[in-house]
Amino acid sequence: MAYTINGTEYEADEQGFLLEPMYEDEAVRVIADAESIILTDAHWEVINYLREQYREHGHTPNFRNMLKGFAEIRPEVDSKYLYDLFPIGPAKQGPKVAALPQPLGKGGY
Repeated sequence: MAYTINGTEYEADEQGFLLEPMYEDEAVRVIADAESIILTDAHWEVINYLREQYREHGHTPNFRNMLKGFAEIRPEVDSKYLYDLFPIGPAKQGPKVAALPQPLGKGGY
């Protein structure tokens, strides 16, 4: 699988995750479109959080830590809020749409 972003083809794994992180906003738009997600400011807020976590830790958080960490930014956020944005799973679909590699799995950090 691959995505064409700004005229260049980027390889993705069989589940649609980019093999290397990409921080261009156009990558997010292309992948969100492939996932049938219409991006809102709320999506971008979560995407930017996930990108920051990836830069800092080298991977994205599991769902529990994602909910806890994001709640430090927006205390009113709960799991329903995140699932409304990324219905397949915020800790799985969120990083994919954020143009990041596949998360580590259940362990995370």
